[in-house]
Amino acid sequence: MPTPRETILTALHARLSALPATALRGDVLPERVPAEGLLILRDGEPGEPEVTLSPLAYHYQHRAEIEAVVQGSDRDAAFDTLTASIGTALAADRTLGGLCDWVEAEAPRPVDLPVEGAASLKAAVVPVVLHYSTADPLA
Repeated sequence: MPTPRETILTALHARLSALPATALRGDVLPERVPAEGLLILRDGEPGEPEVTLSPLAYHYQHRAEIEAVVQGSDRDAAFDTLTASIGTALAADRTLGGLCDWVEAEAPRPVDLPVEGAASLKAAVVPVVLHYSTADPLA
């Protein structure tokens, strides 16, 4: 049986997979970026939980990361469209179907990456904070 953390990350990946861009989880950057863009979900860090004792519960603010990458001549507009679609997907259900208390994305910091012999990439890491509680930090 998967842990709450894995269930939440799987639900977040499923939400990203519904977008037009290709969504991967934990993969390396492929040689070619699809025309509609690429999203790579990184599991990130759960961080130190706050603990309540009655009943015992561990409250996490888990920081996952979404790497958003576009390539092509109109990459600025494509990047804007891609990051806006992430925000729209997360805002549609801030609890991922009741799996967590709240999901919020932080602003990306885009960079242009030159590629020898090809169009430059525009990429950014979009931090996503997942607020959830569990009775056992290992479960």
